[in-house]
Amino acid sequence: MKRTMMSLIGVAVALGAVTGVAAVAAPDGGTEAAPAAGTRLPVQRSALLCPAPTSSEVGETAYTAFVPKGTAAGSGTPKGTARLLPAGTVKDDGGSDRGADKSQGKGKGKDSGADPAGGRVVPPRDTKPVVPLRQAGTPVTTTTDRSGAPALVGAADGALAPGWTVQQTTAVAAGAGRGLLGLSCTAPDTAFWFPGVSTETGRQDYVHLTNPGSTPAVVDLELRGKGGALSGGGAGENITVPPHTDVPVLLSTLTTTPTTDATLHVTAREGRVGAAVQAVDGKLGSDWLPAAGDPSPGAVLPGIPKDATSVRLVALAPGGADADLKVQLATPTGLITPAGLETLHVKSGMTTAVDLKDLTKGEAGSLVLTPADGTSKAPVTAALRVTRGTGDNQEMAFIPATRPVERRATAADNRDKGSTLSLVAPEKGKDARVKVTASAGSGGGTPVSKTYTVKGGTTLDIDPPRPQGLKGGYALTVEPEAGSGPVHAARMLALPQGKVPAFTIQPLPDDRGSVLVPTAGQDLSVLTD
Repeated sequence: MKRTMMSLIGVAVALGAVTGVAAVAAPDGGTEAAPAAGTRLPVQRSALLCPAPTSSEVGETAYTAFVPKGTAAGSGTPKGTARLLPAGTVKDDGGSDRGADKSQGKGKGKDSGADPAGGRVVPPRDTKPVVPLRQAGTPVTTTTDRSGAPALVGAADGALAPGWTVQQTTAVAAGAGRGLLGLSCTAPDTAFWFPGVSTETGRQDYVHLTNPGSTPAVVDLELRGKGGALSGGGAGENITVPPHTDVPVLLSTLTTTPTTDATLHVTAREGRVGAAVQAVDGKLGSDWLPAAGDPSPGAVLPGIPKDATSVRLVALAPGGADADLKVQLATPTGLITPAGLETLHVKSGMTTAVDLKDLTKGEAGSLVLTPADGTSKAPVTAALRVTRGTGDNQEMAFIPATRPVERRATAADNRDKGSTLSLVAPEKGKDARVKVTASAGSGGGTPVSKTYTVKGGTTLDIDPPRPQGLKGGYALTVEPEAGSGPVHAARMLALPQGKVPAFTIQPLPDDRGSVLVPTAGQDLSVLTD
């Protein structure tokens, strides 16, 4: 009897955890009902982390927060909240920022790039919420020109949790870090891959680790070059990230080998963190490199600008097997093979880089990587470094491998001019129908929607719709129609700085604003002793 009662209690707990509401009752006549496939429900809580934007004294950062309309579970869903709070920073004994970039302004740490575990945590100046949302459908924006603007840690719940998106856009007017840096603030996780990082002279890459939890997180950092793991004497192991704190780590301090093309693997052995890489190049400007999608046998890298003057592919096979990849460019008219690069061999655990030069030849495109034999399961991760402009007027941005938009994706920060939306249907013969909605403006305006057809195997570059009577900035929401082919998306924001074609590209993966909740069924076997 005791074991039977414990089994019943276990059933009740399991059902409650899965569905939120459950009842345990005796069968009504004999035959058990088969469990249904499940129900898709909006998430009830989401978290986002924004790294410290810049240490430049000539930089300005804009934050834009947005939640699409019509995403809550229904009238019974709580109204909800969505806001970001300033995080602490780790300082060295002299009170300077750990890992601060000396090229981006004054007042930087003498201990740049040192092990952050030895510093002290300094709380933020204030705890005032940043870009708090009160309703779905209208973006909220704010700006700061503080050189020491903190990282942000935030959460959304209730009706404002599904699809909550925050864009951080920084314009740096001068210095080695000049250019436009854009990042969609990230959700915390335990593992990240960053193909395309560098520790070479003239490049300063920082990985920002942000801990949203109430207990310390412990993180390992590993760099892999063309010969495998880069030696560093354990400098990237056991990095402690204090609660509600951002820790920047200079990647060149993790290895004794300067490397042009490398892949960074971030692993949280305790807790969860947000991670993003800020790359600063003495000639090519700066931008954020977001984490690539989970390694898989193929990859889609959407949104190469039509006027790209240089494209560089960096790839890694993180598993135990080599990967042979078929390389194709999805152009506006179909899939083509880049000249001289039909296949790419990527050795297990080693980073491979290929200069694709002016790949697009004046047409927008997206890179599509698939197993060369059509059946290989060897996972890969990849990213592109894209350059626009020439000579002293060049600017770079990054495009990591991006998962498809299954239900919805959002680009939060769009201006009256400068946005380009790229949609790619990577599979030949599988067209995608996509609804694109421009939200109301942050200062006013009426939403506008338009539906586009993307032919299978092509990239469609569009000037996105704009709200009627737009005032302020607005958000773009991408929603594939049910039953259409797979589609990947990216948004380029171009804000020229004089002769410099300053720009940034944000991939638009699915926002995962809903989850499939399985429907529980009766299982009388737990009642048997």
